Amino acid sequence: MTPDQLITFAAVAEHRNISRAAVALHLSQPAVSGQLRQLQDEFGEPLYQRDGRGVRLTPAGEQLASYAARLRDTWRQAHAYRDALRGLEQGTLRIGASTTPASYLLPYLIADFHRRHPDVTLHTADGNTTEIVGALGSVDIALVEGPVGADLPPDTAVHAWREDEIVAIMPRSHPLAQAGGAGLESGRAELADFGAHPLVLREAGSGVRQVVERAFARAGVPMRVALEIAGVEGVKEAVRAGMGIGFVSAMSMRHENGALRLFSLSPEPLTRRLSILVPHASAPSRVVEQFLALCLADGA
Repeated sequence: MTPDQLITFAAVAEHRNISRAAVALHLSQPAVSGQLRQLQDEFGEPLYQRDGRGVRLTPAGEQLASYAARLRDTWRQAHAYRDALRGLEQGTLRIGASTTPASYLLPYLIADFHRRHPDVTLHTADGNTTEIVGALGSVDIALVEGPVGADLPPDTAVHAWREDEIVAIMPRSHPLAQAGGAGLESGRAELADFGAHPLVLREAGSGVRQVVERAFARAGVPMRVALEIAGVEGVKEAVRAGMGIGFVSAMSMRHENGALRLFSLSPEPLTRRLSILVPHASAPSRVVEQFLALCLADGA
């Protein structure tokens, strides 16, 4: 039994999936499976069982997972302390980001950080907000949108970052865009305007979707969901195809060619907070501290 085998087992226990654990560990799936077999042979009884596309831990595996998670956390803290002592001359930064910041903010931040610290190796992982929060054990810092929930790992710091506006989008040929009402012509619309029209929403777990659903519920406006689709660009393409009215971050519309009309919500714009999450905040590496400072300065 080796520390690497236990750290691998901790990742499998966290993700309940060997393929996702391999991605988080930057290993091949055969390498992860091999370490799991060796560890299981060491204990002499099953530690996990295949369960559809994932794995289910046995009682023995559940007990071992608690020890393995503590070892992994101690290992990371030791690495963070080493990196803090060595400074930024070398090191690795693993960044998780939900869809909107990953697509429209992170590329510029990474380019700026790379210019300042060219010898730091950067790895990124993206997903919706729920997926990134669930993968905090595999990253050093995360940029997320919308509510982060209360079930964060211990020693995770939450930094309020910047505001983001959610806007409604529709083709210029849509009946509402052609209606000529004063509110629509001025680029503003009320949620009640959308109650009779089909909507295109992001997938479950999306920060944008959570904000939109709460806004419709507060306004007492029914939602006629015509399509659920993953990703911001998927929503925009479905709207272009005439599937309905979509809701996206305003920053995702910066480089549009004008085929879609954008409407702020009235009487108050629909906004949500982008946040930065730092796991193991009591002992962050200098790499994490420098990237966090860069992000906060960018959002000021």
